[in-house]
Amino acid sequence: MKSPMTRRSFLRTVAVAGAAFSVWPRRAQSASPNAKLGVACVGVGGKGWGDLHSMASHPQVHIAALCDVDAERLARAAKDFPDARRYADWRELLDKEDKNVDALTVTIPDHMHAPVTMSALLKGKHVFCQKPLAHDIHEVRQVTLAARKAGVVTQMGIQFSSGLGDRMTVALLQGGAVGKVKEVYLWSNKPTEKYRPTGPRPRGQDPVPETLKWDSWLGTAPVRPYVKGVYHPTWWRGWQDFGVGWLGDMGCHITSAAFAGLKLTAPLRVRGEVEPEWAQAPARRSETWPTWQRLFYTYPGNELAAGKTLPVTWSDGYKYPPDALRASFGNLDWPKEGALFIGEEGTLLLPHGGGPQLFPAEKFKGYERPKLAPMDHYHAWASACRGEGKTGANFDYAGPLTEAVLLGTVALHCPGQLLEWSPADLRVTNVAGANRFLRRAYRQGWEVRGLSG
Repeated sequence: MKSPMTRRSFLRTVAVAGAAFSVWPRRAQSASPNAKLGVACVGVGGKGWGDLHSMASHPQVHIAALCDVDAERLARAAKDFPDARRYADWRELLDKEDKNVDALTVTIPDHMHAPVTMSALLKGKHVFCQKPLAHDIHEVRQVTLAARKAGVVTQMGIQFSSGLGDRMTVALLQGGAVGKVKEVYLWSNKPTEKYRPTGPRPRGQDPVPETLKWDSWLGTAPVRPYVKGVYHPTWWRGWQDFGVGWLGDMGCHITSAAFAGLKLTAPLRVRGEVEPEWAQAPARRSETWPTWQRLFYTYPGNELAAGKTLPVTWSDGYKYPPDALRASFGNLDWPKEGALFIGEEGTLLLPHGGGPQLFPAEKFKGYERPKLAPMDHYHAWASACRGEGKTGANFDYAGPLTEAVLLGTVALHCPGQLLEWSPADLRVTNVAGANRFLRRAYRQGWEVRGLSG
C-alpha cells in the first residue's frame, strides 16, 4: 500500500468499477479443468447452508470439503455430502486440501471474512465471499489488491445484483430512462429486535457447548466469555467485534444497483446521524451498533448525475426517506427495503428483491425495457472458475462498493461530523480520530499475512 503505483492502479480500477461490472481474471479456470470444480465450503449453517446447496447445484461442482466450528452444523451438512472431508478449522482445511480444492465459499461472521479469504487467495484459490467483503476498510483494500495479484475468480455474495430487478435497474439508469439523477435514497428496515443488541455486554458466562469450538469462533476478535443466545449462532451482527450491524448486513445488497447503475466510485464525504440514546451511552457505543441511523454520502458526479456531486442517503431502523418524496412515486407505501432514484425526467423505485418501477406511471406506460437473460449468481462464479463466462460482483467491483458502505460505519463512530475521505491514502483527512476505525488489531495467534501487523 506504500507504493504510489499501487494506489494509482487501485484508483484507476475504482474509476471504472461501475462501468466495467465484470472483468476476465488472469487465471480463469480450475486447477483440474477436465474434472469437476473442487469446492470447499467454510461455514455451512445459516446462510452457509443455502450457499452450500446453491453451489452444489452446479453440474460441474464437487463439494470436496466442509468446514464449521459448530459440530452440529457440520454433521447436518455432511448428511447431504457424505463424501466431503470435514474440518473444524479452516486453516487445517487449506493446508491439507491444497491439491484437492480449487475454490472456497466463505459464509461466516463478518470479522472472519477477510482472514479466510486472504489465506485462500495467497494459496491461489478462487473465492466466493459473502457480503460484506470484510469487517474493516483496511481489510477490504488488502483483499481487493491480493485478489487482483492472484488472478483468481472472485465473487461477493450480493445475489440480488445478478437478479433481473437489479440488472434491469442498472440498464434503465444507464439508458437514461429517468434522465440525469439528482439524488438517491437507500434504506433497509428489518425488525430491529432481530438484528441488534440494545444493551451493554452481558455479565457472567455459560458453559460452552461441547459441539462448539468457541475460541475458533472468536478467531481474530478479542476473547470474551460465551453466553448462550447472545452471539452464536444468530445474534453476532449487532456486536462491533463480530459484525458491522444493519448497514453491513444489507448495505452492499441495496447499494449495488446504485453503485453499478450510476457508475459510482469512492464517496467524497459522509456524515452520520444516529440514535441519541446510543450516542450518549458509552457502554453501548463501544460494543454495539445503533438501532437506527442515517448516513448522508456525497459522491462525485459524472455523466449520469445531474450535478457536480450526487447525494446518496442511507437509512434503517424504520427511518424511511422524507415522506414528501412518496408523491414522486404515486404516494404508494414505502417498501420495507429499497432504493429511490430521483431523476430530472422521472423517478425509479426499486423495492429490494423486486423489479424497478418508473414514475409518473402514465408517462412511462408502455416504456420498452431491455431483454435480459436470467443469471445465477452462484453458477456464474463456478462456471467462471472453469473458464466459462464472467462474474458480476468480482472483488474489483465488490471492493470499492464495500469500502463505500463501511465508510458509513466509520461515520457512525463520529456522529454529526462530516468526514472528508481520501481513497488513495485510505484515510479521513479532516477528523484524525476517525482513522482508528479503519482497521483493528488481530488477536495474537490469529495473524494473517497481508492483513495484520
